[in-house]
Amino acid sequence: MQTHFTLAQLADPDIRDADAILRACVHCGFCTATCPTYVLLGDELDSPRGRIYLIKEMLERDRPATATVVKHIDRCLSCLACMTTCPSGVNYMHLVDHGRHHIARTYRRPLLERWPRRLLATVMPRPGLFRWALMAAQLVQPVRGLLPGRLRAMLKLAPRARAAAGLRLQVFPAEGSRRTRVALLVGCVQQVIDAGINQATVRLLRRHGAEVVVTPGVGCCGALAHHLGDDALGRVRANVDAWTAELERGLDAIVVNASGCGTMVKDYGFLLRADSAYAAKAARISGLAKDVSEVVQTLGLKPGILPAAIRVAYHSACSLQHGQRIHRGPMQLLQAAGFDVVDVPEAHLCCGSAGTYNMLQPELADALSERKLRNIASVQPQIVAAGNIGCITQLGRGAGVPVVHTVELLDWSTGGPKPDAIAQAERTG
Repeated sequence: MQTHFTLAQLADPDIRDADAILRACVHCGFCTATCPTYVLLGDELDSPRGRIYLIKEMLERDRPATATVVKHIDRCLSCLACMTTCPSGVNYMHLVDHGRHHIARTYRRPLLERWPRRLLATVMPRPGLFRWALMAAQLVQPVRGLLPGRLRAMLKLAPRARAAAGLRLQVFPAEGSRRTRVALLVGCVQQVIDAGINQATVRLLRRHGAEVVVTPGVGCCGALAHHLGDDALGRVRANVDAWTAELERGLDAIVVNASGCGTMVKDYGFLLRADSAYAAKAARISGLAKDVSEVVQTLGLKPGILPAAIRVAYHSACSLQHGQRIHRGPMQLLQAAGFDVVDVPEAHLCCGSAGTYNMLQPELADALSERKLRNIASVQPQIVAAGNIGCITQLGRGAGVPVVHTVELLDWSTGGPKPDAIAQAERTG
């Protein structure tokens, strides 16, 4: 694709990177076949190719975002299926993120669009505040139908906060001889909605010879604010500082068990590339970041102990299969653990969760969720496994079978307790 940025514009590293991304695009259109919003709407402007043209024109002319541009960029899930499909290696993730930040700087949203985004960006990265918000949400559920549209969508999706406490800042020693030492990102939303995922992760890693540390000073990864177009670099730098200090005590990997967070942490090096004080440190942290399935594969999974094979549909979260290019690994681990693992048709299409998307674009998110649930039902699973809390929450409302994290099944099969969702389904079923 031909571009026409001025030399002055290209002095900006963000514009320079955008220019390189745009020039890589040959507008072949392969991306349209795998873009969820184009599949649903059939509008070229709701495809990656269409959005690339919108961003190119906006950046080249250095003009404020228009309502039309905002509408179509907002509809993008950032599922990154287009990047998996693209034969030219176009880094759409970095381009659309840059477009969102340009929108945040140059476009003033109407009040009814502004306040839900500000509410989500303020509440969700703070576990204590988020827990109180979920409790308040349960109190107002009886009058949900009387509330404005986006608030109604938020309340519809609001799960109950689990009673289990989050992991404290501490070191969990390996069982037996220590084979590796890793830091676990406990996250923000996940530890409130389902703290059992982190607990299962620690048990699984310790059982396989890992010493696990929860590092002081590490908070939200910044993904939620970043994808809303807000400045998340303060959170990124704080995490880089905390993990860099931990490196002095020895660290082989930074384990992330929420794939949306993993994609973000693996991108820290790019995000801080122009910061001379942080570029090298951030690149080192990104290099250490691993999805939990990558670490377990490296350690080697102990033989499963479950008496009979259970049919599991594996939902491949977009941020894992497209953002991190990890798809078969978790399925292979589940098979090694003794589960009968089945593919879900149209596995490349998003379930509609996509961070805060299901609250800000509820109609499109619901359509994608219903499509995904039909595909899951077609393979008749007993359990659904996924590697991202957003997908688990989105699908758990309508799957009809327990939806659990992959690590919970691996933990259970190698000697841990039965996942809560499965135990609860057995009690009520």
